Parts: sequence; structure tokens; C-alpha cells
Amino acid sequence: MAASRRRHATPGRISRVRRQAVPRPRVIMAVLLLLGLVCMMLLDGYLRSEIGNDQRVRSGASSDSVPSDVLEGGPLLSFPGGTARTQSVPDKTIVLTFDDGPDPEWSEKVLDVLDENDVPGTFFLIGSMISRYPDIVRRLVDEGNEVGVHTFTHVDLSYQSEARVKREIAQTQLALAGAAGITTTLFRAPYSSKTDAIDDYSWPVYERLGAMGYTSVFIDTDSEDWKKPGVSKIVEGATPKDGKGASVLFHDSGGDRSETLAALPKYIKKMKAKGYTFTTVSGAQQQDASAGENTDGATPPAPAQAGGTQGGGTQSSPEQAAHRKADTASVWEGRALLGAVAVAEWTVPVLASALGIVGVAVLARFGMMLLLARRHHRKRNRRGFSWGPEVTRPVSVIVPAYNEKECIANTLNSLAASTHPIEIVVVDDGSTDGTAEIAESLGLPNVRVIRQENAGKSAALNNGVRQARHDIVVMMDGDTVFEPDAVHELVQPFADPEIGAVAGNAKVGNRSTMIGAWQHIEYVMGFNLDRRMYDLLGCMPTIPGAIGAFRRQAVLDAGGMSEDTLAEDTDITIALHRAGRRVVYAEHARAWTEAPASLGQLWRQRYRWSYGTMQALWKHRRSVTDRGPSGRFGRVGMPLVVLFQIVTPVFAPLIDVFTVYAMLFIDFRASLLAWLAILAVQLFCAAYAFRLDREKYRYLLMLPLQQLAYRQLMYLVLIHSCVTAATGGRLRWQKLKRTGEVGASRAGVS
Repeated sequence: MAASRRRHATPGRISRVRRQAVPRPRVIMAVLLLLGLVCMMLLDGYLRSEIGNDQRVRSGASSDSVPSDVLEGGPLLSFPGGTARTQSVPDKTIVLTFDDGPDPEWSEKVLDVLDENDVPGTFFLIGSMISRYPDIVRRLVDEGNEVGVHTFTHVDLSYQSEARVKREIAQTQLALAGAAGITTTLFRAPYSSKTDAIDDYSWPVYERLGAMGYTSVFIDTDSEDWKKPGVSKIVEGATPKDGKGASVLFHDSGGDRSETLAALPKYIKKMKAKGYTFTTVSGAQQQDASAGENTDGATPPAPAQAGGTQGGGTQSSPEQAAHRKADTASVWEGRALLGAVAVAEWTVPVLASALGIVGVAVLARFGMMLLLARRHHRKRNRRGFSWGPEVTRPVSVIVPAYNEKECIANTLNSLAASTHPIEIVVVDDGSTDGTAEIAESLGLPNVRVIRQENAGKSAALNNGVRQARHDIVVMMDGDTVFEPDAVHELVQPFADPEIGAVAGNAKVGNRSTMIGAWQHIEYVMGFNLDRRMYDLLGCMPTIPGAIGAFRRQAVLDAGGMSEDTLAEDTDITIALHRAGRRVVYAEHARAWTEAPASLGQLWRQRYRWSYGTMQALWKHRRSVTDRGPSGRFGRVGMPLVVLFQIVTPVFAPLIDVFTVYAMLFIDFRASLLAWLAILAVQLFCAAYAFRLDREKYRYLLMLPLQQLAYRQLMYLVLIHSCVTAATGGRLRWQKLKRTGEVGASRAGVS
């Protein structure tokens, strides 16, 4: 912008800005918020096995390295003293085992059946499910059932590295410690069955786990409830032959378990009628040992605690002998994990809902812009349209300037070519680079140069309004050039006495660079298309500082250009609405402005714009409850500006974040197509905006890259502004470096 400022304001308390740099901690806070969002999504995806989940399942491998007595042995495999040893379930004994829980729908119903029939079960739990449903795990343990590790993400460990294996086990133990205050010595590998299915790839995994003190639990009979064969076949499949004991597999999770739930009581009743008893894995081990089948009587060592140290701790009842009391550190680490999971479980669905709302808002905005912009264009460009008698009387053009030596000559020369009679009032705001001298040396007619001490752009504009000789004043920036008929087109709406101000059509002049092209797209699609919509709705929020016209008396009645905010153009526009003045958009009044040429300058400019807009909205917040024109703007314009310029842009990154998340971890093709569909809608809107402004379509080739890079920068700017507003930060005016490349002839613009 053309002038410097030395004031600041916060939404809660408006005061003068001191020249103080923005505190860096607020930037860090904004980045941390985004990192926190990403971390919560990654954690939730990991828990749901969408991230890091290896779906490979090995089959058909040889078992040459597996000892034959293991392949032909019982379902309980341990390594006392480093030697592989299997144990069988004693005759007439059933060990009910359940895989893949806990499940919020089925696990507690299974527990109800076990409780009603007074039988225990051994549940092999997935760590991610423990983290999500710790209450079920606590009930399970409190009711005398036994638990085992079924990995954290249900992966085939034979494909995993040793580090991944240890991590899967340790994370599950940590979740157990947090949920129930215990760890366990039992383990069952996902996709395992009987011991004769152990192969050369899985055997090293069992050896490592055995050395860590785990008993690997296999099965004797499989109910095959996962196939949903029917209740009778489930009962039949789970029944052991010839009175032998068995480790029997059921599932309490992983899909619809209604057949399992119906078959389980029938199975228990049938086996009790045959004289069978029910126990846990630990109970079966102790019975087998007391019967002398475990010849050396060795007891497997306690597995490592979740924190990595060998831990004993007190054991529970004989049927829960595999449980160990977790040490204090592991319990608190586990609770921290459960807390993080609870936050992720709450955060991600909320964000997903917000995404839906944002998506609807974005599409609604596009729809409103297209419909109202088309209506605006047809209404204002139809044959015979007129605001009233042609305005031909002279007007005053106010040019506030601070250190604009590169641009001031081009600006004044463009005004000198105006087809409308004007007086030019240059207000030099304490420039130190000879700006005033350059303006005077041009020798242009009807140009007055007024010098003042550096007081800020608002003060310069107010000085110019006071010095103006005509009842209509045009305000512009010192780096902007007008087309010859810009002033004439800009002032024609003042033929209507109800109109108090007119917004012109600001164009990016230095659009030959990538950053310039991105801003060009934004100006045409975002700013000008928005202004058409707001014009018809009667709630134009901002007259651009680069080109705008006002009734002089309306500005004076509103108290002049306020220094309360960093967005004096938005502030005065809202003030005029509240005073009952109409504000309209003149699309044919074109001015060419020099946009920031670097990312740093762009960040500073947009940061000031965003923060200044928030200040202006906060300043005029009472309009929401006012009556009359002020209340109309407060209840129509304010919500639209807040929704479309603050809330929606703040949450719009969710679309990109969730898209990247889905492309990486869920369905790349579907997610890419969805993103391309949104891009197509935006491209259509942009193309229509370019058509209305008669711009060349070739710049739209930059739109996909703008969505990937430029838009993310604007998101960060807005989030940074929100953090500053929320923390009551102070912000100084930043003077942008100018090059003067936007000349009176608009050289280079095509």
C-alpha cells in the first residue's frame, strides 16, 4: 500500500499501533496447531489400521526349520530355558478363545453369555482396539477372564522386521497397562491356526517371542464363525473329537457376530452335558503341568513390560496367571496413550463433520457467486441501463504517498490522461525519498502536493478529504495507475443519490511472474466475483484501497478514515452501510496495481489484510443487534463476511489435508478424482469470472498449482491472523517494496 502506519489494534481493545514486530511465538503456535491436527489424523489412521497396515498374509511356505515335536504338539507353545515346548489342553477341558476384540457391539454381549453360563474365556486383543475401548477391557479382566496380545494393528508378523514385531507387542502391552493396569504373557499371531501351520518364516518370530517370555497360543478346533456358516455348523465345528481337550477359536469382533452370539450358549450347554469343563489358557497350562506332562516343570519367564524392562509383579487368580501387574511408569504411559487416542477419536470425526460443513459452504459460495455474478453482469450491462443523468462534474482524486518514488510518476501521468475532469491531491506522508519533489517536478495541471509529517495512511486520506474541493472524492494508492476512463466509470453510480460509495475493479499489473499470476487469478475470481455478489445483496464489505470513490460528506459524517484498524477501507465501508448508504461495484472502472513480488511481501500484506478485516468486524459487531440499515448489514453482511472470509478459509485446509490423507492411506484413485472434481468446479468458476472481466484464459493454467501452493500460503496467513487476534497481538504496518513496473501504459500486461 502507499502509506505507512504506526498503529495497532486488537479485537477486544482498539488502540494505536506501535512499531513492534509480530512475536514469533504466535507463528510457532499456528504451526503447532496444524501439526497437532496432522498428528491426530495420523494416530486415528494408525488405530484404524489405515496407516502402516500391511495386509499381506503368507501361505504355502515350507516348515523345514520347525521342530517336528512342535508341528505335532499341543496348541500352547513356550520356550522355558530357551527350549521349545508345547502343551496340550487336558482331556475333557475347553479353552474358549476369542480373537480380534474388543468390539463395542459384540464383546460385551459375549461377556454376558460367559457370565450367565459361569465360564471364563481367553481374549486375544488388538492393541488399537484396546486403545479405543478400554472400558470393555477393564470389565473383561475384572470378571475373571484372561487376555493375550494379538498385535497392535493385526499384521502378519512373518513379513515384519524385528523392530516392527517388538513395537507391535510393546504398544499392545502399553495399551493394556493403561486400560487395566496389567500386562500379559500370552500371544496369538494374527492369521495363525494350528501348530502344524507354523512355517520357516513365522518360526523365528515365535522363537523371539518365546525368548521374551511369551506363550504363543494356537488352536485345536476352529468354529469358523468368521465364515458365518450358521449356528449349528459353528457348534459342530467347535466340538473336539473323542473327548479330548481343545483350544477353541471364536471371534468377538471383525464383523457381524450375531451367529457367534447365538451359537455360544448352545455350545457351552452341549459341552457341559458331555462332561467338559471350561478354563483359560493359564488354567489349562497349570492342569497340564500338574498332570506331569510338562516334564521339567519349568515356568516361562515373565515378558518384558511395556517400557522394555523385564517385569514380574503380582499374579492374579490361577485362571489369570498370565497377567502381570504393570509397573507405574507403564500404567501412566498407557494412560497417556489412551488419552491421546480419546482426543483423536473425538477430533477426527468432528473435523470430518466440519469438512462436510465447509464443503457445503464452499459449494454454496460458488453457487451464489455464479448466479449472482451472472445476474449482476446482465443487469449492469443490459442495453439502456443507466444510474441516472451522466455525472460530468469535476471530482477530487486523493493520492496518499509514502516513499513512492518508483511509482508516483506513473500514477500521476495516468491520472493526467483521465477523460473525466479531476483535481489531483497528492498527500505526501513524510516521505524520505523525494516523492513530493518528483510529483511537483512533473508539472501536471490540477495537481496539488500537500506535505505532512508521517502519520499513516488514514491521516493522509483524511487530510486529502479535508483539502478536496469537490463533493466526490476518489481514493487510490500511490502505486496504482488508472485507465483513462476509470474515474468517469467510477463516479457514474453517484447519479443515484442513495449511493454513498463505489468500488472499482482492481487489476494485478505485474502478472508476468508466477506469484503475480496467482494473485491475478485471486483478484479476478475471488475479489471481483465476490463484489458482484455482495453488490446485489447490498452488503459490500470492502472498497479496495487501490480504486474507490466516496461522497465527501458521507466520509466526513462517518468520522473520516478511522485509525482504529489496519483495514481502513473495510472499516469505512461498513461504517457507510451502517449509516444507510448504498455501496456498489463498478466493473468497468479499472485500475492496475503492483502486487507483492515475493512470498515474504505477500505474507505481510495478506496478514495485515486478514487481521485488519477481523479488527473491523469486531469494531462493528454491535451492528448485529442494531435496527435499520446498520442492523440489516449486521445480520446479512457480517455473517456472510465471517463465514466466507474467515470461518470457511480457516477450515478449508481440511479439504486438502483429508484429501492427502485419503490418497496416501485409503483410496488414492477415488480421493484424486474427488479432488479433481472440486478443482473442476473452481476452474469453471474462475473461467466464468475471467469471461466477465474479459481476461485471457491462459492464466488459468496456473490454477492447479495455485491450489497446491498459493492457497496453502493464504491458509497459513489467515490462521496466523486468527492466532494473533485470539492472543491480542499487536501488528505494525509493513511498507512493501515497489519496483514501478506497472506503468501508465501497463507495459507487459497482456
